[in-house]
Amino acid sequence: MTAEQRRNLHAFQDYVRKTLDPTHILSYMAPWLRDDMVQCIQAEKNNRGTMEAASLFLRFLLELQEEGWFRGFLDALAQAGYSGLYEAIESWDFQKMEKLEEHRALLRRLQPEFKTRINPKDILPEISECLINQECEEIIQVCSNKGLMAGAEKMVECLLRSDKENWPKTLKLALEKEESKFSELWLVEQGSKGVEPEDLENEEMETSDIQIFYKEEPDYQNLSQNSSPPSEVSHTYSPLKPRNYQLELALPAKEGKNTIICAPTGCGKTFVSLLICEHHLKKFPQGQKGKVVFFAIQVPVYEQQKSVFSNYFERRGYKVAGISGETSENVSVEQIVENNDIIILTPQILVNSLKSGTIPSLSVFTLMIFDECHNTSKHHPYNMIMFNYLDQKLGGSSDLLPQVVGLTASVGVGDAKNTAEAMEYICKLCASLDTSVISTVKENLQELTEVVYKPEKDFRKVESWTTNSFKYIISQLMRETQSLAKSILDELGTTTVENLSHIQNQDFGTQKYEQWIIAVQKACVVFQLPDKAEESRICKALFLYTSHLRKYNDALIISEHARIKDALDYLKDFFNNVRAAGFDETEQDLTRRFEEKLQELESVSMDPSNENPKLQDLCFILQEEYHLNPETRTILFAKTRALVDALKKWIEENPKLSFLRPGILTGRGKTSSNTGMTLPAQKCALDAFRTDGDNRILITTSVADEGIDIAQCNLVILYEYVGNVIKMIQTRGRGRAKGSKCLLLTSDADVIEKEKINMYKEKMMNDCILNLQAWNEAVFKEKIHQIQIHEKFIRDSQGKAEPVLDKKNKKLLCRKCKAFACYTADIRVIEECHYTVVGDAFKECFVCEKHPKPKSFGSFEKRAKIFCAGENCRHDWGIYVKYRAFEIPVIKIQSFVVEDIATGVQTLYAKWTDFHFEKIPFDAAEMPQ
Repeated sequence: MTAEQRRNLHAFQDYVRKTLDPTHILSYMAPWLRDDMVQCIQAEKNNRGTMEAASLFLRFLLELQEEGWFRGFLDALAQAGYSGLYEAIESWDFQKMEKLEEHRALLRRLQPEFKTRINPKDILPEISECLINQECEEIIQVCSNKGLMAGAEKMVECLLRSDKENWPKTLKLALEKEESKFSELWLVEQGSKGVEPEDLENEEMETSDIQIFYKEEPDYQNLSQNSSPPSEVSHTYSPLKPRNYQLELALPAKEGKNTIICAPTGCGKTFVSLLICEHHLKKFPQGQKGKVVFFAIQVPVYEQQKSVFSNYFERRGYKVAGISGETSENVSVEQIVENNDIIILTPQILVNSLKSGTIPSLSVFTLMIFDECHNTSKHHPYNMIMFNYLDQKLGGSSDLLPQVVGLTASVGVGDAKNTAEAMEYICKLCASLDTSVISTVKENLQELTEVVYKPEKDFRKVESWTTNSFKYIISQLMRETQSLAKSILDELGTTTVENLSHIQNQDFGTQKYEQWIIAVQKACVVFQLPDKAEESRICKALFLYTSHLRKYNDALIISEHARIKDALDYLKDFFNNVRAAGFDETEQDLTRRFEEKLQELESVSMDPSNENPKLQDLCFILQEEYHLNPETRTILFAKTRALVDALKKWIEENPKLSFLRPGILTGRGKTSSNTGMTLPAQKCALDAFRTDGDNRILITTSVADEGIDIAQCNLVILYEYVGNVIKMIQTRGRGRAKGSKCLLLTSDADVIEKEKINMYKEKMMNDCILNLQAWNEAVFKEKIHQIQIHEKFIRDSQGKAEPVLDKKNKKLLCRKCKAFACYTADIRVIEECHYTVVGDAFKECFVCEKHPKPKSFGSFEKRAKIFCAGENCRHDWGIYVKYRAFEIPVIKIQSFVVEDIATGVQTLYAKWTDFHFEKIPFDAAEMPQ
């Protein structure tokens, strides 16, 4: 070993200490380490921890004088699986490992939530490549011996030491595959191509918070009169015969009119869009061609529609292609649009392409089809596309605009309280989509009702608790926990974490309260303090408190709608897991508080007089339905997965209902060992419900994307379950037998009243559509035109309200090492959203490295990455591009701290649009010739 290597290893020892568990490589180091050294290192790990053991190991290493030990050390790292550390030490370049530090900090912060919500056994196969083999075995062993929560804690410990540069991304993919809601908190990459177009460095579309929609999927049962199952549709080449009502729906659009097609889910609107698309492409004379774009909001729907359109049109000689946020990185939008007849897109792709100029105008298309077009409002991507369309239309452009067709099961009425407001709402949607025709089934209603059944709907008011001792005790514990969380903030002297200021007056035992908890946890992710150790302590404590509050909240929901026994078992399981894991001082205190109330809670749960009156009513209803029709098949919707489990146990343990042999179906997100279902498990549950005659009831939450085919189901019970499901039941009707019933069971009279208002609004919407259809088309067009002019005026006025500019010259400092980078006076803006720095001085501040993914974006050719040139910094500042004839840097504001020259105050900005400095446009004349 050379003196330089020894100095380097000493200089970079912190990286080794944070990463290496020396016990994993001791067997490979036998030629250089004495037995007493090995025993000391193992004892140090057992007594003081892994980092201390690594420190001792390094001390022994640096004292060695034997030849070849350094190469032996590198070989040991490679053999044990420490490939990242091996690569870093061999080249003395720790840049990749340095980049992992922010992810380690985030994982430490999220550790309390990770261990309560992640089942390590489920994600271990997906992330094993990021861990050492021995670590994987240790995680499995801890899960078996101490429980899943302790296993999750062990997994975090191992990930924090991982030297694999892709572990944060691999973990995110594993969480998303399992549909864990923890992935919402695991923010691997900052920024978004979909939200922040000026950052050319972003490699992926940002995903928004999870939302549950009941949306139409391609329904092969109702595509046509001679339809085939999906597997046959994919390979069958015989023409499909449309139903009469489908031809009726398609007629105005086939006549070239901009049209909204409004028809129930399950009637085959996808097939209607195929008919319109085919007619449109065939109408062009020789030498001219049509070009269709079909928009789907959600990626699963995009995939399905892309498959349907490809199967239908490619055998007819048309070219079909698609781009979604997940595939856009690897393709040229411009080339896909240019080289295909039908393009399936998620809408943000086109929004981005119009902004960047990759797609110069909507006039490249001749037909645009918007799936779920009722979303065309506010800042939704659909509306962004239509703003562009309407600006072109109202601006007097001579270029031809594409025909517009929207598909929806319901145009809605918004917050309308009367017919006039509802008419205005629907007209505004029509104006947004530039449509003057709403196509519904009128002449072929009989045929439609034979295909789509609407179940009989009923409301049942059930009894609720008069007194609930369990809720009183748990609410006391929750108030104590909230006070502990608030005391953390009092230490700071101010409410620094956003959303905690609303800590008071929360409704315990509600989904609204859970949303507040999630908001607090997200605020903790971005919470900052000058003292990083203090920041970590505060965030961890807040995560612990909110995680416990969440469990208490779940238990209250269970006790409100199921048995107290199930709610208490749920909490006991949680605290057993807490004890088996890390169990720090905060957790010990919270556990002690719960245990002080445990005997009282046990007494309440065993008292026969505390039987939930709602369950008595539900039992009576089920007994009555199965007495009238022993062949009844029931689907029971409940609010949460924990409640689904509790209702299943109640039915199985109730001698009057156990013959129902309940099955369950829940979403794929993982929050603990007994919640969440994999996709195969979901399919198995549905298959059992369809085929097993003894499995007479399926208890489910709202399973969003998979859809639920309940062809044999004739009773739907919404147990204290309101919202989108009711609408889905009203309008969907797919494959449901005639005579089926839908019951809403609730103890809240206001809920029934709200649902009656919803039903009234649905009738009001249908009446308004009939009224609008009776209007003279020219009058309707003029009404739409006036709304468009008014909306454009408002839009333009809002756009002109520029924020006050700060014209003072400021410094940009490297966010990592605070080295000076440039002045704001040196920054220039290219194409309104990309930022470069002029002058030779800036070139001395950064170093370049060949870009791993060189690509072209519009006028830009991405060539290299740029990093801070500060000593041992190498912080990522952005990219080096070729723009026209110039080679220039493009920087991202997230990489810098902005310092006021006069006051020294420093500010962080997440986006350039948040930084209101005087932005000077790029001028080629400033560039050296």
